[in-house]
Amino acid sequence: MPDLDKMKRDTVAFYEMMFNDCQPAAAIERYAGDDYIQHNPHVASGKQGFIDYFERMATEHPGKRVEVKRAFAEGDHVILHCHQIWPGGLEYAGIDIFRHDAAGKIVEHWDVLQELPKSSANENGMF
Repeated sequence: MPDLDKMKRDTVAFYEMMFNDCQPAAAIERYAGDDYIQHNPHVASGKQGFIDYFERMATEHPGKRVEVKRAFAEGDHVILHCHQIWPGGLEYAGIDIFRHDAAGKIVEHWDVLQELPKSSANENGMF
């Protein structure tokens, strides 16, 4: 049976290391399994595709950061609900889904992003 709390902690650490600390190669080395399958159409599948994309993002968008608002784990998946803050005032609400292998390493990723609107029909917020 997987250790769901450890999977959540490791997934959050992975996400913060690659996004906030701008260390995607170190994040992949520490937290990814033998293969890394990517479903985001902007990122090439595989470990090197991930590293290349996030190294470029760190260079092109210094100061970007993510705040993990919630983490959920079930079976071999972890879901993060995140607030992405980019230079220039652009912000996103995101859902990232990660699949882990039997050893608890991250091996697959899906995401959906929504730009935070300027106004809302309610006062509930995105988070």
